Amino acid sequence: MNSKENCRNELRTAIRQLSDRCLYSASKWAAEQLVGIEQDPAKFTPSNTRFQRGSSSIRRRFHTNESCSTPIAGISYVSTPVMEEDEVVDGDFYLLAKSYFDCREYKRAAHVLREQNGKKSVFLRQYALYLAGEKRKEEEVVELEGSLGKSDAVNQELVSLERELSTLRKKGMIDPFGLYLYGLVLKQKGSENLARTALMESVNSYPWNWSAWLELQSLCTTIDILNSLNLNNHWMKDFFLAYAYQELRMHNESLVKYENLQATFGFSNYIQAQVAKAQYSLREFDQVEAIFEELLRNDPYRVEDMDMYSNVLYAKECFSALSYLAHRVFMTDKYRPESCCIIGNYYSLKGQHEKSVVYFRRALKLNKNYLSAWTLMGHEFVEMKNIPAAIDAYRRAVDINSCDYRAWYGLGQAYEMMGMPFYALHYFKKSVFLQPNDSRLWIAMAQCYESEQLRMLEEAIKCYRRAASCNDREAIALHQLAKLHSELRQSEEAAFYYKKDLERMEAEEREGPNMVEALLFLATYYKAQKKFDEAEVYCTRLLDYTGPEKETAKDLLRGMRLPQSSFPSMDVELFPP
Repeated sequence: MNSKENCRNELRTAIRQLSDRCLYSASKWAAEQLVGIEQDPAKFTPSNTRFQRGSSSIRRRFHTNESCSTPIAGISYVSTPVMEEDEVVDGDFYLLAKSYFDCREYKRAAHVLREQNGKKSVFLRQYALYLAGEKRKEEEVVELEGSLGKSDAVNQELVSLERELSTLRKKGMIDPFGLYLYGLVLKQKGSENLARTALMESVNSYPWNWSAWLELQSLCTTIDILNSLNLNNHWMKDFFLAYAYQELRMHNESLVKYENLQATFGFSNYIQAQVAKAQYSLREFDQVEAIFEELLRNDPYRVEDMDMYSNVLYAKECFSALSYLAHRVFMTDKYRPESCCIIGNYYSLKGQHEKSVVYFRRALKLNKNYLSAWTLMGHEFVEMKNIPAAIDAYRRAVDINSCDYRAWYGLGQAYEMMGMPFYALHYFKKSVFLQPNDSRLWIAMAQCYESEQLRMLEEAIKCYRRAASCNDREAIALHQLAKLHSELRQSEEAAFYYKKDLERMEAEEREGPNMVEALLFLATYYKAQKKFDEAEVYCTRLLDYTGPEKETAKDLLRGMRLPQSSFPSMDVELFPP
């Protein structure tokens, strides 16, 4: 049996097992990967060609080895034994409890299973208690602080669950799903090392539970921690590593992993979306837009990840496309956090910042840990000059994820607007540490060094140089480097950067005051260097303009021609006796 068929059979079994244990997010993820596996061309029939998208944007970007005999090139395939089920032991009670669970009556579900000993029943009872505690915790937050308030409320079921799960683990009576729940409990109690160990045991025993992999990734905050994990070689490990690399901002390594996975999961919408996320972080907006357009063609009612697509449309100022996307998600599911963020972006692009904040708040009422909404709401408060509210929003974002460079950057901007450059620098430095290849962050830090309070121009020059080396799309860094060197009377360096800036403007066919400034400086510089031919070229170009620079160019030309025409002949004494 080939590797694709192995994956297909494993996923079919996993979907049933995960659904039986009410792990619906993991079950949905597994089902999406199942239909993303390439079909055997010999088995194509009219009824199973729905997912055969020959023009996949990912397949156009990646060259994959179609004859790969294993899901991941270079890694041996390790088959994991299928778990034994125990439906017969307590099936009727389990079915009743599962019905209560699906109706969100968690305590009732746990009560039904209080005397059942089958592994499925034990897990469902414990999981129901855990979710009952989470539900009560959220209710306490709303009652005490409001839906967006901070609270010290905790899940009251954690202590008893930890005690029970720890005992089962010591006796060797815990299954991979119990280990997953044990890892969740330990993580919430702050025992990160123990949680990592429990989750690692869970995914090694049962690798198809994507929810367990996600929890494990959230505990891998550095590459050293990630490399220390002792994980079995299974194709699910490569999905995990690709996702973990992305979260650790190792975007090129993540793209390589997804390229390898593409050999088997050639039509996975999940992989397409993850590649789009990596390209978004690399600021390849045109590629991201193409991927999301294809995703929507293949899955027109998709809302997941579409908020990132709206960010791209916002950055590119594609008003009509963003308007269409906002209407589309509103009609599909208007009470999803992603939908609210998309509509918020739409109103922000229209300049209606107050209305934009309303939708970001709505997203946070639906999910108060929705990172993008806090950050984007902070941006809107900055636009509204409500700096205290912006700072609060950004701080809430970094509380959720301290690796969100956008929130640190926002804090820097906010403190800069308050005239507190040292605080601003502190936050800008955090943002560039997390995203060192983003020219905008280096430019923001450079401008902070240039401020009247600091005037640390040498430091500003270092930052602008980093920005120039990071593909400065806005073409700010070269011009500022030229201006700063000119201000410091470093004319040779200034001329170098003015010339580079001029070449870039010519290549991009841009006109404007920056070009006039560059031409004027270079004309003056080369005249002072007595390189009259080069100076004349720049002066001649300035004659095409109508402002005062035209008269300046004429004066420079007259000044150059006068000394050239007044050189004494060789037979005249320069210094008569």
